[in-house]
Amino acid sequence: MATLQVKGIDNGLYEALKCQAGLDHRSISQEVITIILAFLSQPVKNAEQATADFLKLSGAWAGSESATKIIHQIQTSRKRHSNPKPLNDVFN
Repeated sequence: MATLQVKGIDNGLYEALKCQAGLDHRSISQEVITIILAFLSQPVKNAEQATADFLKLSGAWAGSESATKIIHQIQTSRKRHSNPKPLNDVFN
């Protein structure tokens, strides 16, 4: 079997792997192999299909106005306060 060494892992990621491995009663190496196998077992989607799937899940804007016009409408509808309240007033 081959050996894989991974350098520069963030401490938070390592601790998350260690915790998950413990929950699954595996070593960290076994947990990493399981995660990689699960990821590589998923069907590969091309970028166009992934985009289409995302838009199907989240919906898409169907308006006839241009993005520039929509942005302009949003920006002009915002109200600017010249004297905003201090944050500590929010909690009083």
